[in-house]
Amino acid sequence: MSNIAILLGIFATLVFAYALVSKKAESANITAQMIFVAAGLVLGAEGLQLMELGPVTEFTLIVAEIALVFTLFVDASRINPAALRGRASLPGRMLSIGLPLTIAFGMATAVFLLIDLSLWEAALLAAILAPTDAALGQAVINNTAIPQRVRQALNVESGLNDGISVPFFLLFLALAAGAVFEQPLGALAVIVLQQIGVGATVGFIVGAAGGWLTARSARRGWISGPFRWMSLVALALVAWALAEIMGGSYFVAAFVGGLTATTVERGIGEQVVEFTETEGEILNLAVFFLFGFFGAHLLIGLDWRGALYAVLSLTLIRMIPIAISLIRTNLTGSTVLFMGWFGPRGLASVVLLLIAVIEEEKIPGLGLVGQVAATTVLLSVFAHGISANPLSEWYARHAERLVPDASENEEVVSIPTRRKEQQSLKQGQNRERKTGRP
Repeated sequence: MSNIAILLGIFATLVFAYALVSKKAESANITAQMIFVAAGLVLGAEGLQLMELGPVTEFTLIVAEIALVFTLFVDASRINPAALRGRASLPGRMLSIGLPLTIAFGMATAVFLLIDLSLWEAALLAAILAPTDAALGQAVINNTAIPQRVRQALNVESGLNDGISVPFFLLFLALAAGAVFEQPLGALAVIVLQQIGVGATVGFIVGAAGGWLTARSARRGWISGPFRWMSLVALALVAWALAEIMGGSYFVAAFVGGLTATTVERGIGEQVVEFTETEGEILNLAVFFLFGFFGAHLLIGLDWRGALYAVLSLTLIRMIPIAISLIRTNLTGSTVLFMGWFGPRGLASVVLLLIAVIEEEKIPGLGLVGQVAATTVLLSVFAHGISANPLSEWYARHAERLVPDASENEEVVSIPTRRKEQQSLKQGQNRERKTGRP
């Protein structure tokens, strides 16, 4: 317990220190995730060897799982279903076409390049690295010089693809583990489907009941502002706990719960912004710090094939499926390339990797899966963090040259956004009123 207290103390000190210089760091293209991962790497077992806590502790997994549960619930509750409807929906195409193709391309590339992995282990690696994390490219989402349609597509995609990737992850993890013990594939698939079904049912019930009660209380004036978004945090935990008790997937429960709650109670998406700016961000940074602290040993012994796969995962394995999904949308090549690059790997990939490492440690190829996945996330933290501002400015200049009726400039259904973007948008609107120029 004393070691965990020391670890928490170090993390809290880092949060305070970074807060003091956060604005300066952001202007220098240094993200908080970069700082906390680097700190974990330096202080961990492969760095200064500050303390001995073992490769991964149960404490780390619990923190990571709670962070992802909150992220799934919050991101899903911010999404307006109307933003996904119609043939013109960019996030709809990226999720329904781009995401499955990304998993398929990732699996095929792993089978060809990482010859020591079985088919299901290759599929597991692809599923772990399929979700994207908008927090690592927040400069893109918050830059109002970039067309809203493009920003929102990336925002919605990152908010939903982690929840959609979870069933693939559960299935491939079960198949990879079952192959070791020669269990029937059909029986394993049924078990996974039961987990998904129970989780979805729990999420639907918790989200529907919680959303209805919140809306009813709000209409009667019984609930105060802070407690309205705190109630959503409680709903996410309720979904997590009930799904765990009933043998379902708590990630699926959190994701479905958020979607259902926002459908029943229309104002929820506006309230969750408060959470994502404070407690959610702290949990996110905690996961990246622990990833650096405990995950450094996963990087040892990686050969050129694994390193090449990590680079391909961040580039062609994502870019080609995204380009295919955006065919006939009339977007320019620069836009398609820009959207293909900004698919950072972060929180969801870290949590799914930790679950695989801890719960199915007997899978033969799990060591290589961990090496490649950890390397990919590490590269993404720095590559996407460093490039977010410069590439956003480059693309913003490209967007300025687009004709007014360009596909990028089409109006989209707005969704609740983070306060940084709201403030930037308001500042831009005020500037436009004063100067008469956008």
